Amino acid sequence: MGPNSTIRHIGIILDGNRRWAKKRGLPTLLGHKRGYEKMRAAAQWCAKREIKILTVYAFSSENWNRSKKEVDYLMNLFRAGFKNHIGKLTHQGIKIKVIGQKERLPKDLQKIIRQAEAQTKNNTKLVFNVAISYGGRPEIVQAVKKIVAKKIPAAKITEALLAKNLWTKGLPDPDIIIRTSGEYRLSNFLTWQSAYAELFFLKKNWPDFSEQDLDQVIKEFNCRQRRFGQ
Repeated sequence: MGPNSTIRHIGIILDGNRRWAKKRGLPTLLGHKRGYEKMRAAAQWCAKREIKILTVYAFSSENWNRSKKEVDYLMNLFRAGFKNHIGKLTHQGIKIKVIGQKERLPKDLQKIIRQAEAQTKNNTKLVFNVAISYGGRPEIVQAVKKIVAKKIPAAKITEALLAKNLWTKGLPDPDIIIRTSGEYRLSNFLTWQSAYAELFFLKKNWPDFSEQDLDQVIKEFNCRQRRFGQ
C-alpha cells in the first residue's frame, strides 16, 4: 500500500471554470475546456497516488438551466472526451463510470458512455466516476423508488439497503471532498455519501488546481482526526 492507503475515495466539485476564463478575458467556453483537461489530469494524479476512486462533479442536474449554447458545448466536450481519451485511460488502468440522470442526456451521448464504460470495466487502477446530470437529492429519490418497486417492507429498510441502491453502490463513501473557487457549500454533491467526509475549500478556480494542491490536501487530511462520532 502507498502513503495514501487510508484515502480510498476523493470527490471534487469542479467549480470556477467560467470565472477563470472571465478573469483572463477569455471566452467562457474556453474555461470549460481547460476545466475538462484538468479533470483528466486529476484522474491520473489520483491513480499515481494509489487512490482507488475519484468522483468529479462535472455537470449538475441544475446545470440544465444554463444557456443552450453552454449546455450544448459541455455535451460536445463529453462526447469528444469519452471518444478520444478512452484508449489512454484504458492504458492507464482507469475505469470510467458515469453517475447521474443519464436518461436526460442526448441519446448519442448515452451510447458513447455505455461504450466507454464497457471498454474500461475491467480496469482496476482507479474508478473514475464522472457525475453528469447529477444531483444528490435526485439520487436518493431514485434509490427510494427502486426500494419501493421491489416491495421491500419498511421494517427491512436500512442505511445499508439505501446505499446499495445509490448510483455509487458498491463503493466506499468519500474520505475527502474538495471544492474549488472559494464557495463554501456542497451544492447537492454526494449528499448521502458525504456524511463523514473531510471537506476542503480552495480559493483558486478549478483550471488552476494543481498536483501540488492535491498533495497539500492529502497532507492536511493526514493531520486531521476522524472520530466518526466516537
